[in-house]
Amino acid sequence: GKYAEQFRDFCVKNAAPCPLLEHTGPGSFEPKHLAPGADLRTDLPKYHVWREGKMVEERQEVLGLCEDDMHGFLLGCSFTWEDLLAEAYLTPRHVEEGRNVPMFDSSIELRSAGPFQGHMVVSMRPYRKEDAEKVCAITGEFPAAHGPPVQIGQPAEIGVKDLMRPDYGEAVSFKDGEVPLFWACGVTPQNALKQAKLPLVITHAPGHMFVGDIRNDELKDWQVPGVWSARPTQVE
Repeated sequence: GKYAEQFRDFCVKNAAPCPLLEHTGPGSFEPKHLAPGADLRTDLPKYHVWREGKMVEERQEVLGLCEDDMHGFLLGCSFTWEDLLAEAYLTPRHVEEGRNVPMFDSSIELRSAGPFQGHMVVSMRPYRKEDAEKVCAITGEFPAAHGPPVQIGQPAEIGVKDLMRPDYGEAVSFKDGEVPLFWACGVTPQNALKQAKLPLVITHAPGHMFVGDIRNDELKDWQVPGVWSARPTQVE
């Protein structure tokens, strides 16, 4: 219970990388708003089990592991708006190249809550400068799915040194005239959980997220607790 309250507080304080769509528990594993009737213990494609900060097991379901006092946290994902970018002829490069999106550890500090702390992880998609405004407008409609970019065109400003060497995911190509756009990324809360070294944490395996019943457009108006900010520590 204590860790759940502190993790919820961490999400509220860092709403850009941790947009909290729904919080279940204790002992309830049904996301009644996102997918009534679903079960978070069985309805993800693949799970990772963490003990003391180490990933110890990969499973298809976690019925036997979930305890009565456990809470569930469902966070928004940038996959929500990648289809919309494609519809606007702005398909992300990693989609075109069949790769996992490149992600980087940044120097952007997070607001801490209990044992949860660290720096923001950012995902990167290259675009032409003249397209950046449209890309920002489309993604900015979804604060519940990380919202607009947190940095445009200046990787060094957020501590990213080499765009061809991502810390997670895979590198993508750049074309002439393109600049990197960086978004807050959902690896951020996973890193915070890992560093907190809790006795037991269960997460989705990378790329194996929970798919809800609501449509992407409905997420535009989804109320996320906290204030979206590209620099969480600068929020009053």
